[in-house]
Amino acid sequence: MASTFEVLAEPRRREILDLLRTSERPVGDLVERLRLTQPAVSKHLKVLREAGLVEVRQDAQRRWYRLRPEPLAEIDAWLAPYRRMWNASLDALERHLDSMEDPR
Repeated sequence: MASTFEVLAEPRRREILDLLRTSERPVGDLVERLRLTQPAVSKHLKVLREAGLVEVRQDAQRRWYRLRPEPLAEIDAWLAPYRRMWNASLDALERHLDSMEDPR
């Protein structure tokens, strides 16, 4: 099975997650919004489902997909040290700019 990082490396899969972030959607809606073929969207959804990033619910003839945010915790944990590094750098820049004299 592909890692979460590998699955998210594909831009269309990230677009699908962005669409699902606000609400669950049927496949047809994703096809329309992404302007892809139904087989292409279904292929991406299968990869996302196998990675645990989305789940599906059957409602009569429609399949509704929704985001599962839990696997994104792996990405968040990996990014945490980089966030701290950037925050420290931005804090240092702010202190430096605050210490400069006003040129007026």
